[in-house]
Amino acid sequence: MRRVLLLVLLCELGADVCLGEDKCPRVCSCRAGVVDCSRRGLTTDTLPTSFPLDTTELRLHGNHLTVLPTGLLDKLRPPRRVSLHGNSWTCDCAVLYLRGWLLKYGSDAQIRNVSCTSPPSLQGRLVVHLVEEEVLSSCRYWMCDLALASQVSLFVFIVVQALLLAAVIHFLRRFDRLTCDARRSAYDDGASEGDVLLKDRNS
Repeated sequence: MRRVLLLVLLCELGADVCLGEDKCPRVCSCRAGVVDCSRRGLTTDTLPTSFPLDTTELRLHGNHLTVLPTGLLDKLRPPRRVSLHGNSWTCDCAVLYLRGWLLKYGSDAQIRNVSCTSPPSLQGRLVVHLVEEEVLSSCRYWMCDLALASQVSLFVFIVVQALLLAAVIHFLRRFDRLTCDARRSAYDDGASEGDVLLKDRNS
């Protein structure tokens, strides 16, 4: 009863979210809590982001999945049965969510059927048997590349700012010099006109 009331409240507050979680994804077929998305040519980008609330079995095998988005399987109701074999799992930083879920909820059959396709150094290894340190090493390389790119971008930004500042200072000095020259020429013109007037008066 509480679950029904909570669902109604969620629908009232955010109907789009409620309907999105209760509808069967367009690329899958749903029946009695079984959501079949197997052999649909799905990739990580085309994988549905949510499944019906009553999903107890999710079939994702036979696709082209490389990683699972974090939190995708957390809303499944027990007993949680997910078929994940036949996909091209990439065992880098992003595999940690799948590894953690398999360790917590995976059956022996699931664990035996989910293995790494890449990188070559981990090809064929079962995801649950990966050591965190060897997976995190790929994260560090990725983070190092990102940090290096950020530093290079920051350096380029600073250089551009310095060039712009130098250009502004140069133009300000030039403008100041032109202003001084204009005042001096105006003063000289005024002085020469005064000399001519004096000469005219004396004559």
